[in-house]
Amino acid sequence: MQYLLNRSVYNYLICIRATCLTEVLSVRVKKSLKLEAEKLGVDLRLAVEKTLEELVAEKKKNAQQMARELKDLMVVKPEEWIKDVKATRQEM
Repeated sequence: MQYLLNRSVYNYLICIRATCLTEVLSVRVKKSLKLEAEKLGVDLRLAVEKTLEELVAEKKKNAQQMARELKDLMVVKPEEWIKDVKATRQEM
């Protein structure tokens, strides 16, 4: 693995063996929270990455569920179409 450093901040991480690329993510957090996390030995990069992965997985799961529900709503029998068309015509 090759690390390019710029003022003790990793700008790029290139995983040569796994051929994976990473992206730099910059966020602002409460200073007290960051300091406390550092005192407790929390690996901020891993914590953010894990949380982001969980959020993405949850969003994907919700989107897939919504797609299934919409697909179920789109299944309409011909008799139901006929009934709805006749009802609409009577309203006119």
